[in-house]
Amino acid sequence: MASRIRLEDRECPLSTTVEHVGEWWTLLILHDAFDGYTRFDQFQESLGISSSMLTTRLKTLVADGLLERRPYRTSPVRHEYVLTELGRSLRPVIVALAAWGNSRLTPTERSMILVDAHSGEEVEPVVVDAKTGCRLDDSAAYVFTAGPAASDAMRSRYAARPAMPAEEAKVGPEDSRTALSRAASTGCA
Repeated sequence: MASRIRLEDRECPLSTTVEHVGEWWTLLILHDAFDGYTRFDQFQESLGISSSMLTTRLKTLVADGLLERRPYRTSPVRHEYVLTELGRSLRPVIVALAAWGNSRLTPTERSMILVDAHSGEEVEPVVVDAKTGCRLDDSAAYVFTAGPAASDAMRSRYAARPAMPAEEAKVGPEDSRTALSRAASTGCA
């Protein structure tokens, strides 16, 4: 896919992510992959996409490291497309996008919902801070700011906000159990 990122946005994680997954068919192919589709004909039948468009998008997803192309038959050679670890890490993004789409609809208008695989109960996906478990949809409480690797242009954009200390940027996220436990103690879960 041709780059549509403005020069000044090359360091912005949102811009670079959209460059990889912001195309209509790409998101739908990834959604099908999360639903277990792996073969060209499965994607094509599910999406009603042309062979040439599907070929192009699958090649891009493989080149970007989101899917891995593996042979599943040798005579004739046939390949399947399997999510990589990097590709699987996009699942929360797909879930959040679907949840946002459903939030605009009444429950009776929703054609697809997310449920607990064991209980069958509908769940409400939200994005939370891994440290506290607090929801991040409060735009007054959580804002973007320049990070430790920010350029002068990025620092200028966020000059009114404090930059993240380098030692905080190096700390990895906690596991979900720890975050939920901390959320319970902070009262924001």
